[in-house]
Amino acid sequence: MSGQTSSGGGAPAGVMRTFRTLRYRNYRLFFTGQLISLIGTWMQQLALTWLIYRLTNSAFLLGIAGFAGQIPMFLFGSIAGVIADRINKHRILVITQTLSMIQAIVLAFLTLSGSIQVWHILPLMVFLGMVNAFDMPTRQSFVLEMIENKEDLGNAIALNSSMFNGARLIGPAIAGILIGTIGEGGCFILNAVSFVAVIIALLAMKLKPMKPVAHHPSILHGLKEGFRYVTTFKPITYILSLIAIMSLIGIPFTTLMPVFARDILHGGPHTLGFLMGAHGIGALLGAATLASRKNVRGLTRWIAGAAFTFAAGLTLFAFSTNQWLSLSLLIVVGYGMMVQIASCNTIIQTVADDDKRGRVMSFYTVAFTGMSPFGSLLIGALASRIGAPWSLAISGILCVGAAVFFVVKLPVIRKEIHPVYRKIGIIQDSPAEDIPAAPVPVPEDQ
Repeated sequence: MSGQTSSGGGAPAGVMRTFRTLRYRNYRLFFTGQLISLIGTWMQQLALTWLIYRLTNSAFLLGIAGFAGQIPMFLFGSIAGVIADRINKHRILVITQTLSMIQAIVLAFLTLSGSIQVWHILPLMVFLGMVNAFDMPTRQSFVLEMIENKEDLGNAIALNSSMFNGARLIGPAIAGILIGTIGEGGCFILNAVSFVAVIIALLAMKLKPMKPVAHHPSILHGLKEGFRYVTTFKPITYILSLIAIMSLIGIPFTTLMPVFARDILHGGPHTLGFLMGAHGIGALLGAATLASRKNVRGLTRWIAGAAFTFAAGLTLFAFSTNQWLSLSLLIVVGYGMMVQIASCNTIIQTVADDDKRGRVMSFYTVAFTGMSPFGSLLIGALASRIGAPWSLAISGILCVGAAVFFVVKLPVIRKEIHPVYRKIGIIQDSPAEDIPAAPVPVPEDQ
């Protein structure tokens, strides 16, 4: 198809390119089911943070709750990656989604019965965190099994990010309205129902049978092999390092959103929904930008620019007391975060060896999600001492340092990643990969 709109009323070639991965039946099922389920998940997440803050009035306990829900990823995520490389990923996902639905049902029952306490919430969050420790790396590495052409991997990851952040936009907005009418428990019930969609989608897929392996080495051997791989291949090493740093000191800023909604902007649950929705709009725009790209080339400079964008937006948001300015800055923050994270994900999955992808993505998930509990705990404790605005300002400044670190390592990344691109057919000649003269994203492929 040419770059022009067809005379017969067809979609423009640019639109077709942006959504090209949806031509695969299995991916369409996955995309639709996950979109519905993630809307429910974001509803539950916002309702849960509001419930905790309503019960405790404590920024520190918000940090504790974030820690409880995410620490299992740090502890078990790498083991989950070994398992994902060995057994049927589809079966793992059906089990994890079912367990997540059960957790939402229990949470809804306790809340609607009026017996919910913080000591109920924390173990339920730990349970869901353990489920997610197996679900997230498996789901990340499962993407390649749903598409036939590896060149579409970047588009699939970008569409996943669009789906995730479209849900981030819709879910909190709905929850912000419904908390005042049906309460937090009603949001938990709707989340439980939403899991039905993704479970049905998974069961409707038609997948090639997994090739049996006669013998697997021990899990410890698999962990060592995966760790050796991600620490000796420098592009993955430095990308994972950037993600880990950002997830420790920057991304946990969402833990403090109830404080900003109620105490800084003097609003209620609807204000919290607007804040999370604005963050989702920015992230959705970032994901859509990446989905329109042709391939993975040039993404390293996007990572650097996005890291600076995220850090600057977060620092400015910290001191905003105007709701409209805060919403605008969160759009910038969401855009920078999503372009950075999705670009890192795309490059890692593109260059990783097929037989190690599950383990590589488990280390990615540990870096992205596993570091967040420590960040949530840290920022919650810091906010209880010096206040939420200064806590976020410090986080933003430290994120600038992380972006500088990545820019310094760009020449090494370029040197090692270029031969891999040529080997897998992404490039056929020897042009040097772009390094930005200034760390800002640009809209054209180079």
